[in-house]
Amino acid sequence: MLQTGAELGEGPVWDARDSLLLWVDLHKGRFHRYDPVSGQADWRDVGQALGAVMPREREGYVLAVHDGFATLDAFRSPLRTVALVEADRPDNRMNDGACDTRGRFWAGTMADDSAPHAGALYRLSADGHVTEVLRGTSVSNGIGWNPEDDRMYYIDSAERRVDVFAWEPDAGHVSQRRVLIETTGMAGVPDGLAVDEEGCIWVAFFGGGCVRRFTSSGILDLEVHLPVTQVTSCAFGGSGLDVLYITTARRGLPAKSRVGQPHAGDVFAVDAGVRGVPCNLFAG
Repeated sequence: MLQTGAELGEGPVWDARDSLLLWVDLHKGRFHRYDPVSGQADWRDVGQALGAVMPREREGYVLAVHDGFATLDAFRSPLRTVALVEADRPDNRMNDGACDTRGRFWAGTMADDSAPHAGALYRLSADGHVTEVLRGTSVSNGIGWNPEDDRMYYIDSAERRVDVFAWEPDAGHVSQRRVLIETTGMAGVPDGLAVDEEGCIWVAFFGGGCVRRFTSSGILDLEVHLPVTQVTSCAFGGSGLDVLYITTARRGLPAKSRVGQPHAGDVFAVDAGVRGVPCNLFAG
């Protein structure tokens, strides 16, 4: 466990280039890195809300920030805006994101007050072109692809389900959206996700105190319970991609619950018993 006390820890991703775990404290705009071998951790402020960060094929990172898409040439480099997103809607911000196997960066927007259907899902290409893929989303969260690369998974937390699309990786095209996992009867709200090499989907449940693993058919397979309730996201990491790193939050906890959950906002590491799939890098 990494004791960080994040207000809203989110977006863990394993950067195999440097064997580092990356993650964010969203509303504080903090980009964190952690070396599990040395135990060294550091962070920087990017100056605005930070929904997600991913490694690039070249040096540096691509980010989904409040105002849109941005890059860093190195960890301490100045933030460079690539594309403004929904500049006419200042009460909206970028949220969770991930890269596909062709190096495009996907991230969604949402209203700061979580107003329904105020956001959209976008795709950033290597040349900086932004495409709106879905409109009318509410709380855009987990995005992932199966190992065969013919399915895309997507979570709009307000809908309390995991959807699946038919996926065409060369074109970056999604179609045939359907509900794969209905979570209405489960404790918590689905948030971030990760996919393992067996094709199973690991979903963090905010307010549910756990990460649940589902088969590719949508059947609940197992649960990993944590000593905190606000579980936000997860990612496979480590040299064997067999450690499940789980981010959590203090946000939304009443004062009494914060006292009873001293590790809320920390990052947990769990032996997953299975390997994940490598993180895709942004091609731009």
